[in-house]
Amino acid sequence: MKKYFTVGEAAKAAHTTSETLRHYDRIGLVKPSKKDEWTNYRYYTEQDIVRLNTVRALQLMDLPLQEIKKVLEYDDLEKIVDFLAQAEKKADEKITALQYSKSKIQLAKADYEGKLQMREKLNGTFIKDFPERVILLSDTLEVPTLDNLWNYLNHFYDKVTPALKAQFSFEDLAGIYTENGIARLFAVCIRYVNIDGLKILPKGKYLCANCTEENRKNVLDELIDKAKTEYGVDPAFTVQLIVVSGILQWNYEVQVYVDR
Repeated sequence: MKKYFTVGEAAKAAHTTSETLRHYDRIGLVKPSKKDEWTNYRYYTEQDIVRLNTVRALQLMDLPLQEIKKVLEYDDLEKIVDFLAQAEKKADEKITALQYSKSKIQLAKADYEGKLQMREKLNGTFIKDFPERVILLSDTLEVPTLDNLWNYLNHFYDKVTPALKAQFSFEDLAGIYTENGIARLFAVCIRYVNIDGLKILPKGKYLCANCTEENRKNVLDELIDKAKTEYGVDPAFTVQLIVVSGILQWNYEVQVYVDR
């Protein structure tokens, strides 16, 4: 004896809604095997539920209902198998694309989590030891903006003559170098040859603090004052490393050289 399911039970089994099943019935896509002539209640068999699940799977392939209806009406088994094989291939491609997107999201999430942990860990002032760093100063850029950070390193590669470009590479970092009241954006060199605009940041201890755009000047003034009073150093230059804090947002790590 056949087992029948109510419209609610069938909808639950197919992970959809009762109204969707009624719509499928109205357009002739999936009709219930039995309909009570007095109450108009719909009843579905297990075979109907298999058909419903097939429809739902094909919808995930972005197929319109009318095309799905045409496929389900095929009376050629080879055609059906071939179509489902193509649908399976598309599903695999979609899964691969989603897995790739997920991996990128996970990397971005881990990066921002690391930045968050570092920001929480490094509240207030702190000392960092840096190796010698070689930076290339911009001739024109003074402060970071959305426009100049979007393709930041291209600006510095364009500063180098074509003949020397292959001899330069830069870290994925941005910052502001200030000396004698003149501020310039800079890129940190990994590989370089001697050209105008290069500057050497000496190795040693730097007094550092994290800050936002809004309190950057105050934090910088406080660090310079602290360098003078506690370390006996009158800094000749300051470094303000740009730290990405969100999508299209950034803060700073201010660095003042205090080694003597």
